[in-house]
Amino acid sequence: MTHPVPGTAAPSLDLPLTIQAKFELSAQTPDRFTMLVFYRGSHCPICKKQLEELGSRLDEFTERGISPFAISMDDEERAMKVDADWDTGNLPLAYDMSEEKAREWGLYISSAREGSEEPAVFSEPGIALIRPDGSIYMMQHQSVPFARPSFDAILKGIDFVIEENYPPRGTKA
Repeated sequence: MTHPVPGTAAPSLDLPLTIQAKFELSAQTPDRFTMLVFYRGSHCPICKKQLEELGSRLDEFTERGISPFAISMDDEERAMKVDADWDTGNLPLAYDMSEEKAREWGLYISSAREGSEEPAVFSEPGIALIRPDGSIYMMQHQSVPFARPSFDAILKGIDFVIEENYPPRGTKA
């Protein structure tokens, strides 16, 4: 498995949003970063909690020049269920990410457990910060649904990056 390298161009993303619009990573123009929160899908209660928290804290990110988006491999029906049933506020929800695209982003891929509500194939969680020039600043991957970084820690890290003009790390090939 390959993972995207900080400082290099981010893989492309062009996905539908639940608000009947399109998300195109290449068209994003944040002041500082586009934040991609890759989530497992509508079956995941930990994802629900995470996205509801992010939705309630959008102002803390946008005032720092961060544009957050949540992304899953869910199909349209499952994504619309998230949109309707989860309290994510104005957090944009992108869906229909292919397995191939998830792998380009270095996300771990899982298969449904027998008897679960999981889709046949889905990605495990991750978070990416993409600079306005389209390069990856930071990428975090999880192989399990738990042990995700807190938004408090992410915001503190972003504040440090802004104040210190801290470069991307993990760039050595």
